[in-house]
Amino acid sequence: MRKLIVLGVVGLIAQLIDGSLGMGYGVTSSTLLLAVGVAPAAASAAVHFSELGTSLVSGVSHHKFGNVDWRTVSILAVPGFVGAFAGATLLSNLDAAVAKPLVAVILLSLGFYVVYRFLRLGGARPSFKGRPSAAFLAPMGLVAGTLDAVGGGGWGPVGTTSLLSSGRLEPRKVVGSIGASEFVVAVGASLGFLVGLGSAGINWGFAVALLAGGVIAAPIAAWLVRHLAPRVLGTAAGGLIILTNSKTLLETAGVPGVGVAVTAAVIVVLWVSAIVWAVKQERLSRAAARDEPELETAAA
Repeated sequence: MRKLIVLGVVGLIAQLIDGSLGMGYGVTSSTLLLAVGVAPAAASAAVHFSELGTSLVSGVSHHKFGNVDWRTVSILAVPGFVGAFAGATLLSNLDAAVAKPLVAVILLSLGFYVVYRFLRLGGARPSFKGRPSAAFLAPMGLVAGTLDAVGGGGWGPVGTTSLLSSGRLEPRKVVGSIGASEFVVAVGASLGFLVGLGSAGINWGFAVALLAGGVIAAPIAAWLVRHLAPRVLGTAAGGLIILTNSKTLLETAGVPGVGVAVTAAVIVVLWVSAIVWAVKQERLSRAAARDEPELETAAA
């Protein structure tokens, strides 16, 4: 019972991150499930079945706040579904001894990518011209959907970052569109896991616990997307993903406990430093934004 309550809290926090940043639910939830010993395929399956509810509520909430570009969603959805189904089927047939380090590598890479995205690009102010083309969206959806199912997360880190870097949609519509299309991706992955694992291979208690926390957080996150500092929250989430999956890989490689502890300590120091730097940069950005109207008034 205690584990289910913890998972409910994990689902709530993960959905707050995901709904605000357009990424983080899958990688955060899967990372913590793997850390407590859940097999990779079972972890990803539980996460994706919970996403059937969380992504639906998130999509509706983002639509209500005007955060969704439905043309983008309609183009992303089908290739995302196909990629997720294929990725789930692949992961279900991998030996657990092979799958665990493979998934940890994918999640670790995504963790670094999330941190890079929000430290390196967090202060950028892109211009938005036109809309993303189908030639750009379709292959991106296929790759992101496959990675999402195999790694337990990836739809957001790949999709949100790619759309933001394209400069074709404003950030809140990027987050909302990725969140809305994630429901179709979750359906594809869930069907793939049902085919590959069967219903007996899925921990429904874990899925329901994650779902309960995520559903509570989804509408809150859709509202917060305009108010939170993505740079700080993204850096914090990425650091947690890096820390947990580094530990998994080191233990899989047979590194002694002392080596694991020292590495974890170094990562924690770097993680805290990155968060402090992100907070500082956020304050500087807000101060600069406040000064701009004053400069314009003085010039006039």
